[in-house]
Amino acid sequence: MEKITSLQNAKVKGWTALHQKKERDRTGRFLIEGEHLIQEALKAGAVETVITDTVSPFAFDHTVSVTPQIMHKISANVSDVHLIAVCVKKETVPSGLKRTVLLDNVQDPGNLGTIIRTAVSFGFDAVYCSPDTCDLYNEKAVRSTQGALFHIPVMRADLADVCRELQKEGCRVIATSLQESRTMGEIPSEEKMAFIFGNEGQGVRQGLIDQADTCLRIEMEGFESLNVAVAAGIVMYHYR
Repeated sequence: MEKITSLQNAKVKGWTALHQKKERDRTGRFLIEGEHLIQEALKAGAVETVITDTVSPFAFDHTVSVTPQIMHKISANVSDVHLIAVCVKKETVPSGLKRTVLLDNVQDPGNLGTIIRTAVSFGFDAVYCSPDTCDLYNEKAVRSTQGALFHIPVMRADLADVCRELQKEGCRVIATSLQESRTMGEIPSEEKMAFIFGNEGQGVRQGLIDQADTCLRIEMEGFESLNVAVAAGIVMYHYR
C-alpha cells in the first residue's frame, strides 16, 4: 500500500483541488466521503483511488494510506472522516427511456441530490440537467444522492434539444406548472413519459413549458407550491 505523509505531496494537492468545480471539470474526477458512498461507487466501478488514515474495509488495489492531518486537509467535512475516494465521472448514453426527469436550472445541491435518489428509488431511467443547474459533483449534491448517482445516467444538456428527441421517440413531455395545467388525476400514465421540474424560485422556464405536450400541477390545499425535490418525489411516485 502506498503511504503519503507530507501535506505538500503533489497527489494531496491534486485531491484537495477537486473541491473546485473547474478542477473537477478539467480532470473528470470528484471526491466522495464515507464507507456507504464508497461502497456504492465500487459496485459501479467508478473508484480510482481509496484514501484512508485507518484500516480500509475494502479490498481495493489502489488504496493510499495517509496521515490524519492529510485526511483533514482533503475532506470537506467538519467531522472526522477516515475514508475518501477519488472517483471518475462516467458519461452513459441511455436508450429506450420510459421514465425521464428533466431539471431546469435547479440551484440547490441538496434538491438535486434528493431528486436523483428519488428517481432511482422509483425506477426512473435517466436524469437530464440544464447547463445552468448546479453541479452534480458538488459535495452536498453527492452526499444527498446517498450513492444513487452511481446507478442512473445523469447528463447535462440543452433541455429543448432533449425534449425534441424524446418527443420524436414517442415520449410525452410534461412540464410542472401552476398555470394552465392539469392535475395528476387528469393525466393518465403512458408508456413513455418525461417530467420537467424547474428552478426553486421561478419554476420551469416559459420556453420549455411551450415545448411540452402538457402541464401538470399537484393537487394541494393551503400553499400554491412545494419544494422542488418534494414535488418531484410526489410526481415520480405517482407515475413510477
